[in-house]
Amino acid sequence: MDTLDLQQQSVSYYLGCFQRHGATAKGMDWRDEESQQLRFRQLLKILSDDKKPFSIIDFGCGYGALFEMLATDDREFSYHGYDAAEAIVDKGREMYAGDGRASFSSRIEELPVSDYVVCSGVWNVKGEANTEAWERYVLSGLESLNSLCTRGFSFNILTSYVDDDRRRSDLYYADPGFYFKYCKTHFSRNVALLHDYNLYEFTMLVGM
Repeated sequence: MDTLDLQQQSVSYYLGCFQRHGATAKGMDWRDEESQQLRFRQLLKILSDDKKPFSIIDFGCGYGALFEMLATDDREFSYHGYDAAEAIVDKGREMYAGDGRASFSSRIEELPVSDYVVCSGVWNVKGEANTEAWERYVLSGLESLNSLCTRGFSFNILTSYVDDDRRRSDLYYADPGFYFKYCKTHFSRNVALLHDYNLYEFTMLVGM
């Protein structure tokens, strides 16, 4: 499978989840809203502690649940949601149509370079793809994240440190050490690996 095939496979999977469960955490294939919010909190640790306005791309945004969390903060920001699934993006446009801070697109070339990029759950479900092809797909995606930000990006992936009886053949379990080294050697000296929040995954923070 080439990159386009892998992306289309992923889109089809998440569209199926969305059609069954709608604009909910389960509709994005998360167990529940609590675990979805926990992931968001890890990813948003990439944000600077200062109170300056910022711009952020939500790469694989779904219907824009991350925007709701950002909207509870008192900082000024602009949010750009990107998802290759047009029908799900349309739901985000509908839900946040009255808020000028939010924009959505299903075309990556329409995204403006922003301060930060976050990416949640995009590379967990490999379907029938072999692990080597999926890893190349992930690394290509990381290049995209890096090219779209000026201050840093964060992403999460299922961890290879998972109990054997919990593994599924259609999921991608990544070696956190490999991705830590890759980010250190390809993107930045400022990399943090978060693997301490009681989910079978890790979050990587890459600061510029």
